[in-house]
Amino acid sequence: MVSASKNEHHDGPVRLGMVGGGQGAFIGGVHRMAARLDGKYQLVAGALSSDPGRAHASAKELGIAPERSYGSFAEMAAAEAARPDGIEAVAIVTPNHMHWPAAKAFIEAGIHVICDKPLTSTLEDAEALAAAAATSGKLFVLTHNYTGYPLIRQARAMVSEGLLGEIRLVQAEYVQDWLSERIEETGQKQAAWRTDPARSGAGGAIGDIGTHAYNLGCFVSCLEAQELAADLDAFVEGRALDDNAHVMLRYKPSKPGGRSAKGLLWASQVAPGNENALTLRVYGDKGGLDWHQENPNQLWFTPLGQAKRLITRGGAGANEAAAQVTRIPSGHPEGYLEAFATLYSETADAIRAARSGATAKPPALVPGVEDGLAGMRFVAACVNSSRGNAAWVTV
Repeated sequence: MVSASKNEHHDGPVRLGMVGGGQGAFIGGVHRMAARLDGKYQLVAGALSSDPGRAHASAKELGIAPERSYGSFAEMAAAEAARPDGIEAVAIVTPNHMHWPAAKAFIEAGIHVICDKPLTSTLEDAEALAAAAATSGKLFVLTHNYTGYPLIRQARAMVSEGLLGEIRLVQAEYVQDWLSERIEETGQKQAAWRTDPARSGAGGAIGDIGTHAYNLGCFVSCLEAQELAADLDAFVEGRALDDNAHVMLRYKPSKPGGRSAKGLLWASQVAPGNENALTLRVYGDKGGLDWHQENPNQLWFTPLGQAKRLITRGGAGANEAAAQVTRIPSGHPEGYLEAFATLYSETADAIRAARSGATAKPPALVPGVEDGLAGMRFVAACVNSSRGNAAWVTV
């Protein structure tokens, strides 16, 4: 039985609502599986589609009570905030242009927000959302899920511990082939909104997957970008947004008087033979790391002048940072859903800790609104640079 008080039990599942993610959606199902994996959430409400019939049919499939299936996010935010057993957190899994108005409604209703990336469709909206979140006293989590992989946590810890020395190079790639033809004209829902500037924003591939590669490079290297030069292309004729991006990056020095690390980022959705090829390589003056998302349970570490070392998730060489987010024994595949679940789990722990009325403390390694704002500034800088013939611009 759900408690009559929102804060009565500190250890029960977090009451979760969802905006978007109804029938025919992809990422909503991923978020629901991730939320269920560690048993820390219960999905109890939703505004699952802008189409009322689809919204209620989706809610019925998911076991949401009819009276808690809403026709709009605004109706849902108001009704759930007024219930003694109302949702504590909402997952926003809509196309990009709806992130800001939906997030604003739930922040103002005093409800924690878990939002899919990128943060919004425009930099102006992102800045407004960041300002609203900063003064809300509520958690705002952005699901850059790749930061939840055990060996990505390990890689970041190794950089922080100085095992690579001073970082010199950050190489990130996120390469796919699914938009090699103009499938947005065939009724393919995911392609249609991702290639539509009104719903996706000014960035195509650079916003959809380039922000993941950019976020991951900053997360592991512990560096912040300072300048970039970007060349964006729409190779498929008639496409309004980029489907390929090459970006050079200069990072802020990690210490006073230090040298600026350099980076290269390639994001493409028109590279035949690539499914979800996210790759990160980080090199310092003492060693290098090499990680591939399609084989996420392996991390190559090469100390300068020594043989390459293979570190496996849960195996020899895995550190405490990896062990803390490892669920199953080594040799058993663990990947995409578990990485998403790690962000959900760490967020649930923070929400439970705040049930006594204390201000919610953001989980240390979970991306938040500032990471989302950084991503939107990256996209805007890439678009501006490309329009200026790949001129160097400040991020």
